[in-house]
Amino acid sequence: MGMPAQSDVRRMVAQARTIVVKVGSSSLTLPSGHLDVRRLDALVAAVASAVRLGARVVLVSSGAIAAGFGPLGFASRPADVATQQATASVGQGLLMARYEASFARYGIRVGQILITAEDTTRAAQYRNARRTLERLLELGVVPIVNENDALASNEIRFGDNDRLSALVANIVRADALVLLTDVDALYTAPPSEPGSRRIDYVPDVVDALGRVEVAGSSSGVGTGGMVTKLEAARVAAVSGVPVVLTCAANAGPALMGDPVGTVFAPVHDRGSSRRLWIGFAAEPRGAIIVDEGAARAVRGGQASLLAAGAVEVRGGFSSGDPVWIDAEDGTHLARGLAAYDSEEIPQMLGRTTAQLRRILGDDYAHPLVHRDNLVLV
Repeated sequence: MGMPAQSDVRRMVAQARTIVVKVGSSSLTLPSGHLDVRRLDALVAAVASAVRLGARVVLVSSGAIAAGFGPLGFASRPADVATQQATASVGQGLLMARYEASFARYGIRVGQILITAEDTTRAAQYRNARRTLERLLELGVVPIVNENDALASNEIRFGDNDRLSALVANIVRADALVLLTDVDALYTAPPSEPGSRRIDYVPDVVDALGRVEVAGSSSGVGTGGMVTKLEAARVAAVSGVPVVLTCAANAGPALMGDPVGTVFAPVHDRGSSRRLWIGFAAEPRGAIIVDEGAARAVRGGQASLLAAGAVEVRGGFSSGDPVWIDAEDGTHLARGLAAYDSEEIPQMLGRTTAQLRRILGDDYAHPLVHRDNLVLV
């Protein structure tokens, strides 16, 4: 795929039928940290006009903790996890009530989806989330997705929903992802620094991630700095989804394809969402170590992983779980879905398909990881 022109990528966004819009808590709150109803209403107006023009929009919204700590009598965002979770539990209902009232003015219904990291890493939950979101969109509803802050612990969080929004874009096969934050675009250096320049267009986010100096968000409300935004843009772009990064005040123009913020070109043609899931969402539960010949075959991208080339199995996993495929020096070559449980594999190591059939029977005469379930790292 050649490098598309910026105008072409903007046009892709303007013509997108299914759009994921992600808004961070810093874009929905007052300086005091409390929910800013005016900003929320302005965002809803922008989303509603896209819906009226025929777009299907999924809104990934932070803000549950921000909505909850004022009503609970806290002066600022609580620091300890248990209080944050309690605050999120109170705030999530208040946040949804605001969205519901605001969208109702345009005759649009909303539905709530709360997701934990675990939901995107297990195949069955992933499929459930996909089915529900798809049905909501068919019914003309705007799904409002948030991390399940009342239950998510800090170790397994998505980081202010940035990564979650890219995975949701994957789940619903979105045509565009719009990331709304507290800065109007990506800059070559923190915007306050002299000589810092705004970047309008990023043709290759994978390359850009290595070069741009990014500062964390200065707001005391959100948890996602610019790095998590770029990482989300990378996941989306590699999944074939164009991305716009700008401030919440630019939501309307961004959705219309106007030249606001920074636009990221898709890096690849869209893969199947199953492969994208294996590549990004799924957390590997173990590893299969392979010899040099198998490593070459896997790197070639056309081969399944056969037992003959596997030398060791590490960790405990079940058939269907994501696993690393590693070279003997520990390099990650690929991720894949194991065709067998970890305890079944040792007896298979190093054996050819014919030997497996003869010794263990037909059930074992299959690849350890089929090439359709393999994604190169």
